[in-house]
Amino acid sequence: MSHHNTAFNQLLKPLSRHDFEGLAKQHHSGQKLRSASRWDQFIGMAMSQLSGRQSLRDIQSNLEAQQHKLYHLGAKPIARSTLARMNEKQPAEFYEALFYQLLNRCKQQSSQHKFRFKNPMYSLDASAIDLSIKLFPWAEYTPGTAKVKLSVGLNHGNGIPEFVALSDGNENDMVRGRAFRFPKGSVVAFDRGYIDYQWFADLTKQGVSFVTRLRPSAVYSVLERRQVNKAQGISSDQVIQFNSAHAIKRGAPQLRRIGFKDKESGKFYCFLTNNFTLAASTIAAIYKDRWQVELFFKAIKQNLKIKAFVGKSRNAVLTQIWIAMITYLLLAFARHSAKTGWTVQRILRVIQLNLFERRPLADILKPDNPRHKKSEPQMRFAL
Repeated sequence: MSHHNTAFNQLLKPLSRHDFEGLAKQHHSGQKLRSASRWDQFIGMAMSQLSGRQSLRDIQSNLEAQQHKLYHLGAKPIARSTLARMNEKQPAEFYEALFYQLLNRCKQQSSQHKFRFKNPMYSLDASAIDLSIKLFPWAEYTPGTAKVKLSVGLNHGNGIPEFVALSDGNENDMVRGRAFRFPKGSVVAFDRGYIDYQWFADLTKQGVSFVTRLRPSAVYSVLERRQVNKAQGISSDQVIQFNSAHAIKRGAPQLRRIGFKDKESGKFYCFLTNNFTLAASTIAAIYKDRWQVELFFKAIKQNLKIKAFVGKSRNAVLTQIWIAMITYLLLAFARHSAKTGWTVQRILRVIQLNLFERRPLADILKPDNPRHKKSEPQMRFAL
């Protein structure tokens, strides 16, 4: 039988150890590490993400039990006190840099969304991660509550979060959303929390199309009325200009207002976009597909460890979240080895049960279906 490294080892292949160590030197704080390295820290924390470990003691015990299989990873078990100290003291910015370095490799994979247009499509949203105010007083959001905020720009073509930022829970969503630089020609969908007239003007100048919903209180005048196909649920298609004092001051551009009635729910929606080329029904479908980013947040919160934390400091929390995002990228990178149609969530569940198995990753992620196997002649009995 040929030798195979563990599934964990194969999953980490996209990470360059040389580049990892280079970033580790750039993002080092304090004295030289002696008892453990940043690689040992990463292996321990990534293993906890993939196998569902709940505490530092649990991580240490699991690593010690698999000590003979860590050799080929170039890692060794790390004491819980050492891991806790590194999570607290060593800058979390290292893992942020590692995330974006790995992202550049993942973006090279094929990317295709379900729409006919070829432009890249993103959904922009932010989700709060609730914390205990007693354990994390630094993250106070309102009296008695604590949160950190995860902002994501999700690529619909490959399901990868190409834009990620972590911030305090009380920071406005627009702060991080405005900082993301979407590619020219791309289409971005977001909810009404990101409405900002000056940002709309900036996106238009950058050649980025957006789709959002119009606020009921918005003040505007209709410049042009377009023909609509009511059979598709389109009730109106207009070119409008915001003319409130605030909109004029912020330089709001001319935009397109589309009225749409959903046949399934019977609800009426009013969409806003700076794209005057795509069909009105396509604009409505783009906003509906924004639900993909909500499913992304649901998947990572249910399957990765970003709700129960093994450290209490801000740096420890950010370290754990960034490593969770790196783990998600590694799983997304492994999708080409999995069965067609498998989600990252399903891949994670399979790998959790086979993390230290010495089998080809492709065999783990493409299991044979026994129902379609034909029995061998020598296994048949004549009755």
